Amino acid sequence: MQEAPMLEARYQPKQQAFGQWLLNQTPRDGWVGDLARAAKKDSAFPKEGDPEAVRARLRALDADSDMFQAVDDAEMDWLSY
Repeated sequence: MQEAPMLEARYQPKQQAFGQWLLNQTPRDGWVGDLARAAKKDSAFPKEGDPEAVRARLRALDADSDMFQAVDDAEMDWLSY
């Protein structure tokens, strides 16, 4: 019976990486759209990263607090998918 959970996990859809999901949000209005458009221009943006990787990138760029709020908002949306 130990194989059943492994089989179930194998067939569950995998959630898209947060970085990839965010890059697809460029048409959105507001902070999330602004963050997505800025991320698209950043060659070092963590495309396969999680929200913490994106926050680390923002810290490295000394981003303003609005961008961190945008990550918080985007993370809530991403988790709902």
